Amino acid sequence: MRNGLYSIHVDLLDGRSGKGSGVIVFRDGAIRGGDAYLFYTGSYSVQQNSASFRGEVVVNQHTRSPDVNPLFGGGEVSIGVSGKYTDTGGTMNGVALVGKQSLMFRATLRRLADAD
Repeated sequence: MRNGLYSIHVDLLDGRSGKGSGVIVFRDGAIRGGDAYLFYTGSYSVQQNSASFRGEVVVNQHTRSPDVNPLFGGGEVSIGVSGKYTDTGGTMNGVALVGKQSLMFRATLRRLADAD
């Protein structure tokens, strides 16, 4: 995964409705990002021979609004992720453990800028 700032667009799977968008930075094994209501922190490792990566992300809510229900709820959520990448972006799949539910999602990543 090339160090950089990426846009991220998330869609829930398994017949559930929900979408989210934000920005995320992949840099030297660390993940940082957020949107209008949530922030993400985590880590990843790259398997260069297969252009893939795996990691873990923790999502927390930083702003509350009575009109908005965040994609993964309002509490801290741990997410296991894996994906494929190119020089310009990638895809990422994950499972978020929200209470007793597992929410599967797919995310599209588009590289916006260097993060070196």
